[in-house]
Amino acid sequence: MHRDKREVHVIRKACVVTILVLLSSAVCADDDLMMAAKQKFKPIPSVVPAIPDNPVTIEKVELGKMLFFDPRVSASGTISCNTCHNLGTGGVDAGPTSVGHGWQKGARRAPTVYNSVFNVAQFWDGRAPDLKVQAKGPIQASAEMNATPDRVISTLSSMNEYVEMFAKAFPHETSPVTFDNVAKAIEAFEATLTTPTAPFDRYLNGDANALDDQQKTGLQLFMDKGCSSCHSGINIGGQDFFRFGVTGNPDSRLLPAADKGRFAVTHAPGDEYVFRVAPLRNVALRPPYFHSGQVWSLKEAVGIMSEVQLGLRLSDKEKNDIVAFLSSLTGRLPKIEYPILPTRTDETPPPSLGP
Repeated sequence: MHRDKREVHVIRKACVVTILVLLSSAVCADDDLMMAAKQKFKPIPSVVPAIPDNPVTIEKVELGKMLFFDPRVSASGTISCNTCHNLGTGGVDAGPTSVGHGWQKGARRAPTVYNSVFNVAQFWDGRAPDLKVQAKGPIQASAEMNATPDRVISTLSSMNEYVEMFAKAFPHETSPVTFDNVAKAIEAFEATLTTPTAPFDRYLNGDANALDDQQKTGLQLFMDKGCSSCHSGINIGGQDFFRFGVTGNPDSRLLPAADKGRFAVTHAPGDEYVFRVAPLRNVALRPPYFHSGQVWSLKEAVGIMSEVQLGLRLSDKEKNDIVAFLSSLTGRLPKIEYPILPTRTDETPPPSLGP
């Protein structure tokens, strides 16, 4: 059967119109998704965030970096901040829980130090309101670095290079080598450990092509299923506290009965097994997952969270799509040059391996 030229032209025109309609619908759907995402999430800024009562200066950051990598801040002389918050492995260690002084095992998975400046509070239970307070905790904890403020100050004061760096970082203080200033310097350095320009950041900034189709499907599911009701904001979490096990009790290996989370801080019965929502930035880089560090697969973690927090059983495809979206949260990690640390002197306290 032959068609005349006019009929062929009409058919072609109808096909073009159909394609344009479909493309227009896809564009509208993309626009709606991006608008919805912008209401729940924020991109990481490219500038270093300001810290209340602790201006971030170049001198303070350089000192903080030295202290972050210096194992002599610990009693044994073998454990630094970087030991548990390894900047080469997503800001965490190998897990499930860190090994501290005298080979003692920590009670919880080490949280990532990357983007921690954006969290509402520090530690899984939120017991530290900021990074200054957080920095002091592990240094003094007997199961971690097992040092005392006096020991730390004696160690740092024994090395002229450190004394000079403290003077430059805190120029208006007559005796700048203090434990408070150790914490402030570490906080200033950690404030620079942000990971901007992830594909999801570029998407939030208007680049519709920054996410592929599967990641966009995962983003839609992440919002529609209710994941974003807890994991939202600039850090995709880290902004609030919720019970682990809202609609069902997690396995005891994931939720040890003895660790009651925020209850140890507030002593409020309603805070039993409540933890700070895990920030999901760079989550694909840092298994194992949860405060107990018992799940090594991100896909398995997504399935567990959907069941015990939302009361939903996701399909295999849905889990894969959400994992694809979560991979878009991996940003550009800062390039950190390992510092050459000051040389100890005769006055530097020797390592202490005892209790």
